Amino acid sequence: MLATRETMSTTDEFLSAASSLLGDRGFTTDAELIEPWLTDWRGRFTGHALGMASPASTQEVADLVKLCAAHGVPIVPQGGNSGMSGGATPDDTGKAIVLSLRRMDKVRSFDVVARQITCDAGLILQTLHDTVEAERLRFPLTLGGKGSATIGGLISTNAGGTQVLRHGSMRAQVLGIEAVMADGTVFDSLRPLKKDNRGFDLKQLLIGSEGTLGIVTAATLRLLPALADRAVLWAGLGDIRDARKLLLHAERVAGDALEGFEVMPRHSLEAVLAHSANARAPLQDHHEWNALIELTADASGADALPALAQSLLESAFEEGLVADATIARNEAQAEEFWMLRDEIAPAERAIGPAMQHDISVPVPDMAEFVADAVPKVEKAFPGTTAVAFGHLGDGNVHFHVLAPEGAVPGKWELGEGKAISAFVHDEVTAWNGSISAEHGIGQLKRDELARLGDPAQLGIMRQVKRALDPAGLLNPGKLVPLETGTEPL
Repeated sequence: MLATRETMSTTDEFLSAASSLLGDRGFTTDAELIEPWLTDWRGRFTGHALGMASPASTQEVADLVKLCAAHGVPIVPQGGNSGMSGGATPDDTGKAIVLSLRRMDKVRSFDVVARQITCDAGLILQTLHDTVEAERLRFPLTLGGKGSATIGGLISTNAGGTQVLRHGSMRAQVLGIEAVMADGTVFDSLRPLKKDNRGFDLKQLLIGSEGTLGIVTAATLRLLPALADRAVLWAGLGDIRDARKLLLHAERVAGDALEGFEVMPRHSLEAVLAHSANARAPLQDHHEWNALIELTADASGADALPALAQSLLESAFEEGLVADATIARNEAQAEEFWMLRDEIAPAERAIGPAMQHDISVPVPDMAEFVADAVPKVEKAFPGTTAVAFGHLGDGNVHFHVLAPEGAVPGKWELGEGKAISAFVHDEVTAWNGSISAEHGIGQLKRDELARLGDPAQLGIMRQVKRALDPAGLLNPGKLVPLETGTEPL
């Protein structure tokens, strides 16, 4: 009983100190207020938390981290809670606090001439887009969850999106980072330098680390001139390999104007059409595969863009690369085309349970991988439907396996679903690919990373984690695979 009383006393002391530090608005133990943030976006993981902290400044984050370190309280950083791998969800012990960055949502500085912006980690992606567009600039990364995803979350997972083909992932957009380390030290590398040879580029270590090495509190981001015009094309194809040929053709014809190249099978398109009352098929006939292509231009190339788009389609028809195709007549129709792509995930959720895999293989191999893996999965697991959609141009597709009719949600994922994921990940590994392309590892794929990852790489990751977070308090149990017989890192 004595140990229990001591533990309770220590916990009470921590809660009292955290409340005093952050105030009523900044720290709560109210179960009703915390509950919405304890389950991940997909509904796969639900945990418990000692409390939820919502600091309003980097200094408050630093002071809170020092307090947690003194009391041995784990910290689970959280942005918009829109992640796909359970990386921002606490475990079920109830010993950790959730640290929400959502109150830290300010723009700190905005240099229009230099095309750079420095903002808090809690700034919503859509808000960033709106802010820079008002100055005729743009941030070249977008995704379906832009209304909830935060800058800190995007950095922590090295998010991708639909513009990686031309502009790269989140890593390519980050010029500087501010982060609070495990001991409460503030790492300030916000000032962007084109050349800096003072040793390790530590900000790159934090990008994609999922809050396990430090808590990102701010970032300096690169911006681009606003688009003057875009052309959005939809093409119907007979085979995923035809999509690969069309991609190569588009790269030759359009060059740097090619900003996006997404593919989706007939099943995904039909699911969206059935799910959304406002969705309309771009083409009269349905095709086994569809390609969504976006060409863009700034002011210097806007006048030539319509002719370029027309030339791309005409030459694609001449070479027999497409069965049918169309160009969006106006911006409204362009948005309708993109809505068909963005609504695939919610449309699938309405169908029933599924195992979602965010995978990549070398870009030249993706079409062949999909053509090979889809029938293999469906044969190995009768009654399932395998679909692949997404960013063909950067070698990343979302490979989803839908459950057989009558599968019980929750039970199916833990049974056959796990075997399916292991099967898919084995196939990806055999093709020299990655089991995580843009959604992170989190807790969803941590054990699979341990099973399939390179031992040398895993060993280095563990060493880095121990060096920067020796007590293992930053987002424990996420990303970094465990060693046999050890506690979560």
